[in-house]
Amino acid sequence: QLQASGGGLVQAGGSLRLSCAASGRTFSSATMGWFRQAPGKERELVAAVGWSGGIYYVDSVKGRFTISRENAKNTVYLQMNSLKPDDTAIYYCAASTNGRGGTSSGQYAYWGQGTLVTVSS
Repeated sequence: QLQASGGGLVQAGGSLRLSCAASGRTFSSATMGWFRQAPGKERELVAAVGWSGGIYYVDSVKGRFTISRENAKNTVYLQMNSLKPDDTAIYYCAASTNGRGGTSSGQYAYWGQGTLVTVSS
């Protein structure tokens, strides 16, 4: 029901835009998040946007990443600028319908398949 796309290989300092398209149901009232998981590391919430527009960013991406949603298209985006090698990971979009969102992966019931972002130095 969630399809992530837009990953790829980019040099440090470059940009990528990830997209997450939902199908089968609307997520306009859900909190939508982007998680990432690097090899050997735990999955972490990178950014989230609530149904009312409230936004969260993990400290390491503040000022570089921008999350946005377009409810009419049932799509969420993650614009990633000034990419660093430490941003290399599989990025997953997810939806939380618990009414509160949250930073824990367990609070998100719907997941996309993941898209690989590789940033070379």
